[in-house]
Amino acid sequence: MRSDAIKKGPSRASHRSLLYALGLSESEMKKPFIGVVNSFNEVVPGHVHLRTLSDAVKDGIRNAGGVPFEFPAIAVCDGIAMNHGGMKFSLISRDIIADSVEIMMTAHQFDAVVFIPSCDKVVPGMLMAAARLNVPSIFVSGGPMLPGIVGRDRVGLGNVFEAVGAHAVGKISDAQLTAMEMSACPTCGSCSGMYTANTMACLTEAMGLALPGSGTIPAVYSDRKRLAKMTGERIMDLLEQNICALDIMTPAALRNALRMDMALGGSTNSVLHMLAIAREAGYNLTLQEINEISAATPQICKLNPASDHYISDLNEMGGLRSVMSELVKGNHIELDVLTVSGLLSDRLKGSMAADGVIIRTLDNPYSVDGGLAVLTGNIATNGCVVKKGAVVPEMMQHEGPARVYESEEESVDAIFGGQINAGDVVVVRFEGPKGGPGMREMLTPTSALAGMGLDRSVALITDGRFSGASRGASIGHVSPEAASGGLIAYVQEGDRIKIDIPARTIELLVSEAELAKRQPAQQPDRNLRGVLKRYQTQVVDSSEGARLRRYGKEDES
Repeated sequence: MRSDAIKKGPSRASHRSLLYALGLSESEMKKPFIGVVNSFNEVVPGHVHLRTLSDAVKDGIRNAGGVPFEFPAIAVCDGIAMNHGGMKFSLISRDIIADSVEIMMTAHQFDAVVFIPSCDKVVPGMLMAAARLNVPSIFVSGGPMLPGIVGRDRVGLGNVFEAVGAHAVGKISDAQLTAMEMSACPTCGSCSGMYTANTMACLTEAMGLALPGSGTIPAVYSDRKRLAKMTGERIMDLLEQNICALDIMTPAALRNALRMDMALGGSTNSVLHMLAIAREAGYNLTLQEINEISAATPQICKLNPASDHYISDLNEMGGLRSVMSELVKGNHIELDVLTVSGLLSDRLKGSMAADGVIIRTLDNPYSVDGGLAVLTGNIATNGCVVKKGAVVPEMMQHEGPARVYESEEESVDAIFGGQINAGDVVVVRFEGPKGGPGMREMLTPTSALAGMGLDRSVALITDGRFSGASRGASIGHVSPEAASGGLIAYVQEGDRIKIDIPARTIELLVSEAELAKRQPAQQPDRNLRGVLKRYQTQVVDSSEGARLRRYGKEDES
């Protein structure tokens, strides 16, 4: 056992002395030591209940003969961090989480690990750590929040952001906005729609690193607590069988996760995270391969913000096992892969059939291709990403004049100031991994446009990124970014931009001769220090996951 390095033999007497200081017994010293990474904190609704799940996990570990050791991971609430300087730190936290887990697991030589994440960057950060450590590993997420109810309508957090836009143009009253904000988030858990947190929790289950139900069982259900206990018990089986993270995180399993992403219409952030996770697992995933998977995988679920269906509805209809079983009928899933509970082919036996509404059948999909699309063109030679499944039909193809802004704040002021007109293409630049730095999510401008009714006539493109709650023709991750000299830095007010989502293209309609005369816009002076300055010097392109260089300047492939 790995833990023998800190507890076995005369030379480890001092180590054992410190362990006995924790209250361990001599019998416990002979058992496997299991790390339990808990991202609990008191500021994030998706994490505020995780002490309960951690206790259940530890009970399960003890039931199965192990000794649990809990340690923390940080977590940022993207909703609270939205639309101010704090959002610059959200994506950065993903790599810090991965590093901190690696540090704690290696320094203390735990034999195996249970991960308890919930929100947006925590799940991928822990997945990156699992791949890097390659010890027996299993996940149980905090689970989704239940949708809120306002009047007769169910709502999620994204509806509140859109309500702000509706309020700004007088569509709803102060009282209606207050009713929305008081009701949209009624329980603990990750926000109720197919936003980034729930997308990544679902992909973790789809790739086999969590027990069935981990991606969809609501946070407040007793089933979630029971699942946590079962997860603690199951890690001991994985340790006994020496099944490690990379035995499960194979290229086939990662492709299965991406197919699930396309079938569900997940968050655009999942593309960024899967690129980074795959590289930690030794798989050189590319945007081109993701686009190929999208082109071949039908979208059979549409969940909030793309519809009024929620994660809890998906859970009631059989969860991810039912979605995967439907995809199997079209040979979209590779079945001969290992999960934390046996082969995927065995896991799917006995799953509920697609109901035809929450989970559509393959002969009646929402779309014959996936819910995410990668576009390329002169303004994004390395690619950009759109949540195609949340774009209205009339915006699948769009051409209009550019309205150019050097930051999210500038664009928000323009939108709320009534300066954006139907047909415009809002361009927000210098918000990429380096330019931001930190590649802020921009839910405020996208939701403001939707709330004002402009999502049916206005597109928004950026080298930054969007929340999973965003909808409309919101095209992010434009690469190369403005700070790296990408063509987006050369766009001028009034330039025509043509977007064709079905054709997967995006073009700046300006001649090469004219572009040759232009100078790129200058990046605003951010006056950086601390973690932001360090991040800016180490981060790679969004087309490679906006991860940090690990081994020097050449580590970009």
